[in-house]
Amino acid sequence: MWHRITHGQFEGKWAVFNRVVGAFVRSIFVVALIAMPSFLLPNVSADSAQVVALVALFGAALTFFEYTSPYPGLVEFRDAPPFNRVRFLSLFVTIFLLTTICSGISSPTIFSEFVTVVGALIGYVLDFHYSPVRLMVQALPEGTAEHHITLMRVCAGVSYLTSLVSLMIFLLLLQRRRWPSKSGSFNVWINLPTFDPTAGGDVVSRLKRDARVNIILGFALPFVIPAVVHSASNLFGAMAVGNYQSMIWLVAAWAFLPSSLFMRGIAMGRVANMVEGKRRQTYAAADLDPMPA
Repeated sequence: MWHRITHGQFEGKWAVFNRVVGAFVRSIFVVALIAMPSFLLPNVSADSAQVVALVALFGAALTFFEYTSPYPGLVEFRDAPPFNRVRFLSLFVTIFLLTTICSGISSPTIFSEFVTVVGALIGYVLDFHYSPVRLMVQALPEGTAEHHITLMRVCAGVSYLTSLVSLMIFLLLLQRRRWPSKSGSFNVWINLPTFDPTAGGDVVSRLKRDARVNIILGFALPFVIPAVVHSASNLFGAMAVGNYQSMIWLVAAWAFLPSSLFMRGIAMGRVANMVEGKRRQTYAAADLDPMPA
């Protein structure tokens, strides 16, 4: 019995240690993501670098405390990989490629030239009438220099293609892993902290409704964001393509948010199907129980 208690305490401490180490590694990746454009781009002002460092530290602290806490916080699907891993990797790759393209303008390398050429080809293919890439290019103010228009087309094409590839990878992983049922028990309280199962109405219907809303928003945002940017430029000033940091984050958000909403909608639909399947199994088991004499 003493050996069993000691072994259980050791497993508990090891689980806490793994959770802390995992949270620390995640916070380091968050710092690398936020600070990447400021670190790799040339001619970044000291004030801008300080602001980026402050935001990076805040993001790291938020990530660390979120993943070390056993209670729900702000991050959805925290204990249901690979949802957040695919989303973070998609944003990380997007920011890295856009930073490489922008830094290669003043300090070209073989890799930056390769990424720029591939991005130019992708942007040319995706730049057709009423496409999200064409709308993003048209969001630039009138009189924008031709090289800035080309840069926006390249960055928009790379970002949009990365979001589509990440969405396909996410679908393949869900299908292969049979997420979330194969990953074990799914804790709605931890993984969906903003979803209240007791708020009223059928849980499955509400999950399916939220899934449809997220998918519709994910489809509409690539077309809506350029219109919002163009309208906001009339009130707050035109978007400066020469400010590479701002352009990188704007283009990355334009491509990442819709794909993230698509993933969230698909994930919530899978959770709704899992709850519905569990409910059917429970009803079937209840019907098979022998009636009392």
